[in-house]
Amino acid sequence: MTRTAAASSAPPGKQMLSEQVHARLRDAIMRGDHAPGEALKPQDLAREQGVSLAVVREALVRLVGDGLADRLHNRGFAVPAFSDRRWQEIAEARRTIEPVVLRLSVERGDVDWEARVRAAHHRLARTPAYTPEETTHYSEAWSEAHRVFHRTLLEGCGNPVLLETFDRMWTASELARRWSAHRNPGRDGAAEHRRLEEAALARDAGTAAEVLIRHLTLTATGLADSAQHGTGRGATSHSGRA
Repeated sequence: MTRTAAASSAPPGKQMLSEQVHARLRDAIMRGDHAPGEALKPQDLAREQGVSLAVVREALVRLVGDGLADRLHNRGFAVPAFSDRRWQEIAEARRTIEPVVLRLSVERGDVDWEARVRAAHHRLARTPAYTPEETTHYSEAWSEAHRVFHRTLLEGCGNPVLLETFDRMWTASELARRWSAHRNPGRDGAAEHRRLEEAALARDAGTAAEVLIRHLTLTATGLADSAQHGTGRGATSHSGRA
């Protein structure tokens, strides 16, 4: 039985609890409440969350699927370790898959898709990347606008399996981005996003794919530089920021 089938056959109350625990643990990991490499002990989490071990284990399995937890050889769980290699593997996967999906999206997207891309880009361009309260990391509002823009670009492909793959890769790469606390004042991310929007809406699939590859490569390079120069930190150094 697949995980989806198993989840659908679970009692509604247990399934809802599992979704709630998954959401709380996901947010805690993204906030940095659990340091890179930290063990996620089902017994402790069940006690903290006030739920059964079965509910916590189901939530942890979902986190593994999200790329926000690793399953260890002894069947335990842990937050992914802080690793430049891991980031580069995620970046390689994104550079391989997303440009292909973007080509499909540009070729297949309809007028409604064009309107959504324009609206998503407008929201991203008008959302401040940093706020006084969140001086180290991108703001929550900008991070969400950024995700929506990139996903909307790909939604014209019309293939939910490819979009689910994007969602998993995005979540994992977003965790790496938040850990790195990396800023590159010389990089004009706004211009990169504008070129992506322009190429997509011009129905220039080749240029859109090339711009996306450059965009993802610059992000991966920045994360690698951040790790090599020690600007990436464990969660405890900036807990509560995102």
